[in-house]
Amino acid sequence: MSAEKCLAEGSPAPGPVPQDRLRLYSMRFCPFAQRTRLVLHAKGIKFDTINIHLKQKPGWFLEKNPDGLVPVIETPAGEVVCESHITSEYLDEVYPEKKLLPATPFGRAEQKMLLEHFSKIIPNFFKISSAKRKGDDASGFEAELKEKFTKLNERLVKRKTSFFGGDTITLIDYMMWPFFERLEMFGAQRCLEHTPELKKWTERMLEDPAVKATIHSTDHHKAFFKSYQDGEPDYDYGL
Repeated sequence: MSAEKCLAEGSPAPGPVPQDRLRLYSMRFCPFAQRTRLVLHAKGIKFDTINIHLKQKPGWFLEKNPDGLVPVIETPAGEVVCESHITSEYLDEVYPEKKLLPATPFGRAEQKMLLEHFSKIIPNFFKISSAKRKGDDASGFEAELKEKFTKLNERLVKRKTSFFGGDTITLIDYMMWPFFERLEMFGAQRCLEHTPELKKWTERMLEDPAVKATIHSTDHHKAFFKSYQDGEPDYDYGL
């Protein structure tokens, strides 16, 4: 069973997960759920998607994840795995074909450290968007994001690689990408102007098949985000 349109409170619970695939509980515009979708596509894993109405969550979904957050992976055995980075690492471990995490303990630790660093950058995107929406001066938030982008750019320059984990896409690239896909939505696109290597990275990412399979247009992102900011998120926008 796949459900493009989101399922809300009162909807019937989906049946058991088929034996030959996984089930992803998601929301079409959620950047964290997109992380897991990217990994599923990159590794060629068969999966069905159930999109959840995050303001009117079905009771059966809350039984699977009492926090009510997406993404959630469910296996045919009824095992449930939550949180974007945990689901992604789980998938890479259970499906060893086309490994996305480095083979060495230090390499894996390095990616986790960068993800921890990037998690502290994410609030800047929302601060810029919120300030601009209110008509406030966003220059201070933009300067802060530019500084953080400069450090990411320096990391690529120092490594002399096309991606953050090497010359091929690894897990950390997929963990970071959804927020760069939404830069224009956040009104933060110009923060990339002074970081040529980071900008090239975004251009390379756009050529990746998994990115192409999960991407939404900027217009769709903007329309959804406006509905979200207005307090009435249109989870089914564009369907």
